[in-house]
Amino acid sequence: MHAAEIVACVDGPLLVRGDFELVSSTGEPVDRTRRTVALCRCGASAIKPFCDGTHKLVGYRSEPPPPDAEGESPDGSRSRSNDAFAGA
Repeated sequence: MHAAEIVACVDGPLLVRGDFELVSSTGEPVDRTRRTVALCRCGASAIKPFCDGTHKLVGYRSEPPPPDAEGESPDGSRSRSNDAFAGA
């Protein structure tokens, strides 16, 4: 078997491939029928924890909107680069 690989799709699900066990928040095994599964990141899927494509309908974005010229996001909050978390 192959080691597990996780790919974060832009504005979409997490694709998990390889040898892994999927468990619920209570530790119960979650049945899967495929070697590769798409896990929901938007929270709107009707078949959680799996993705059903609803992220496209709800406009899910995996990256925050870019800051304006003053370094503020459209909602008024200050934006920080992901590089700031590299050493955390």
